[in-house]
Amino acid sequence: MQPQAAATTRVCTYDRAGMGYSEPGPLPRTAARFADELHTLLQRAEIPGPYVLAGHSLGGYTVRLFAATYPAEVVGLVLIDSTTPGAGAQGQAPTSRGWSSIATLPARVGLQRLLAGPLDLKAGLAPEIAGSYVANSVTPRSAQTGLDEFLGASEGAAEANAVTNLGELPLIVLSRAPNRDLDWDRKQTDLLGLSSNSQQLFAQHSGHNIQLDEPEAAVNAIVQMVEQVRGQ
Repeated sequence: MQPQAAATTRVCTYDRAGMGYSEPGPLPRTAARFADELHTLLQRAEIPGPYVLAGHSLGGYTVRLFAATYPAEVVGLVLIDSTTPGAGAQGQAPTSRGWSSIATLPARVGLQRLLAGPLDLKAGLAPEIAGSYVANSVTPRSAQTGLDEFLGASEGAAEANAVTNLGELPLIVLSRAPNRDLDWDRKQTDLLGLSSNSQQLFAQHSGHNIQLDEPEAAVNAIVQMVEQVRGQ
């Protein structure tokens, strides 16, 4: 997906702390912390704005918080089947590390590595990167990162839920094929209320992982947003 979008604009992707080759970050792992870390990364990498941000699933929380925290640096937002915090997404998940030894046990004993093939952890990735991705995803560090992010998810949802108005910021909501989950469909439509300049697109042949199932839909949404803000 990145090479196709890069034909139109500069594309930057990164691993959150603890994922891929990145070292673990401080706790708690919440959407606000992810947004701050992304901002720090862009500044230290000397990648100037303004930015069009694209976030998939829980990544939608991150870009939503980034846009609210650094509004002068963001000119467009693309939410790719973004998770939507429900009305009851308040409070903070427990952050006890007591579950750590249990949650990371499959990775520590090599079970995740053994099941990498049957579980199709390559997830349709290009052959040149799939092996490296799997090698990192089955490590105890990766399992711990997943646990830490799970424990911070409730607090992150509450943070994202507090962002209700992004003004006239151009927003594209790209959603999976409708009518599979009516409640999810409704929440996707609700995301349009974040901006007075929003529109919804659909990946008609995709599930939740649009960037894998129908990457051209994700690319088209990003390119459409880039061209829109350039026109303005």
